[in-house]
Amino acid sequence: MTLEQKIEHLKDAAMQEARAEGNAIMKQHEDALEGVFEQHRAEALRQSETRIKAEGINASQQLNMAMSKAQLELKRELSKTQKELKKELFLEVDEKVQEYMKTEDYKHLLVAYIEKAARFAGGEAMTIYINPTDADKKEYLEEHTGMTLTISKEDFIGGVRAVIHERNILIDRAFKGAIDNEYHKFVFKGGACKDWKDLRHQWPRYLSERQDWIQDVRDGICGKGKTGRRSHFPG
Repeated sequence: MTLEQKIEHLKDAAMQEARAEGNAIMKQHEDALEGVFEQHRAEALRQSETRIKAEGINASQQLNMAMSKAQLELKRELSKTQKELKKELFLEVDEKVQEYMKTEDYKHLLVAYIEKAARFAGGEAMTIYINPTDADKKEYLEEHTGMTLTISKEDFIGGVRAVIHERNILIDRAFKGAIDNEYHKFVFKGGACKDWKDLRHQWPRYLSERQDWIQDVRDGICGKGKTGRRSHFPG
């Protein structure tokens, strides 16, 4: 092999070695860059997932707050509506009671109340009160019961109150207390409405039963015995 051939051979070998080292260095850098890229990608993904989760939690909290506020407002509106309906119902009850107090049946009811109070007193001294609006019935009632009556200074709508002084007993057959008691106990059938859908569901039944219910309450207040909830006489 000539000198020139040897030089060429060494040159080729050196170039191959240089290329190999260069390729190895490039591959090392590529691997290093790929590793850095993967780390950055994983970190970016982690941060993105964390941010999305945090935003999801925040959105859920905001939604829950909005729903709670809406439910509170809805409950207030439902409560307001039910109170208005309740007042409207009891205005009709009052009208029914006033109509009843113009009848002969009401006079007979007062007579029955007075006679029952007298029997309960058993001859003990007592004061029997009738409502100021029944002053025109005083003579009739005294004549039919044989009892002396006192016109009350307090308006208790109708009915009778009697006080047995020695035993400190109040016999209360006044309509006012009965109506107030009925008012405080009243709830819509099925309980309180949970939402407007529930109220709409109950509304047809409320309308269909409204007059029967009003009549039933009036009869209970006026001692007709339909409700079975009135017994103001002790014992």
